[in-house]
Amino acid sequence: MQCNLVTIARTGGAGGEELGAAVAKALGFRYVDSEIIDLAATKAGVSATVVAQAEGRKSLLTRMLENLALSNFAAPDAPIAVMEAMPDYERVVVDVIREVASQGKVVIVAHGASIPLAGMPGIFRVLVTASTATRAARMPGGQKAVSDSDKSRADFLRRFYHLDHELPTHYDLVVNTDVLGTAQATAAVLGAIGA
Repeated sequence: MQCNLVTIARTGGAGGEELGAAVAKALGFRYVDSEIIDLAATKAGVSATVVAQAEGRKSLLTRMLENLALSNFAAPDAPIAVMEAMPDYERVVVDVIREVASQGKVVIVAHGASIPLAGMPGIFRVLVTASTATRAARMPGGQKAVSDSDKSRADFLRRFYHLDHELPTHYDLVVNTDVLGTAQATAAVLGAIGA
């Protein structure tokens, strides 16, 4: 397989960042994770914090304002005012993901990059996960942190990509880090792409 792009999706506490860094190093590819936020912030003319918050789970107030803006119950000019106050950071992030991917020789970790880049020539999509118990043991905050992370991830995929159900078929390889360490998982990815 001619691979010039690897995307690493990961559940919280599964070790996706470590795997992404190891794969990038082994392939001699650029590693990109938080850089997506920085580039999107620059493109949108806002701080990285603002874009990072847009990626996070939306508060009840934010969801209510967005629903109000789309409803017929608001004042005639309210939807425009509310929507103008909420820039489309989702679109900016996806645009940046596509721009970075088009440069090739890159490993993109997180940001749901596997979804909008599906079908792109030379892409290999990996999901890194582990059992809830393993992830809870690795994450500060334990089980609650895992639950919050999973809810945030599901909310993100729904808002950014209109994906109600993430499936293993959205990926070319699913890695369970209950069983595989970083070195073994890296070898599995490299073997799968023929590197």
